[in-house]
Amino acid sequence: MGKVRTKLIKRVARMVFEKYPELFTRDFQHNKLVVSKLVTIPSKKLRNQIAGYITHLVSITQKNRKTSVEVLSEEVKS
Repeated sequence: MGKVRTKLIKRVARMVFEKYPELFTRDFQHNKLVVSKLVTIPSKKLRNQIAGYITHLVSITQKNRKTSVEVLSEEVKS
C-alpha cells in the first residue's frame, strides 16, 4: 500500500504548485529547498511531505504532457 497524505498536505502542495509550477522539478531535494523558501512550515516532516507530494504532482504533469504530445503527433501522421 502507498502512503496516505492528509488533506492539509495535499491542499498546501496543490496551492503552491499552482502558483509556482515553473519552480518545481522531479528532484525531491530541489523541491524541498523551494518549499522551505516559499512556505513557513513548523516542522521538517511536514515540509518533506509537502515537497514529496509536489514531486509526485510534477511527475504526473510531465507524464500527461508526454501522452498528449504523443496523441497529437499520431493524429497529425494519420
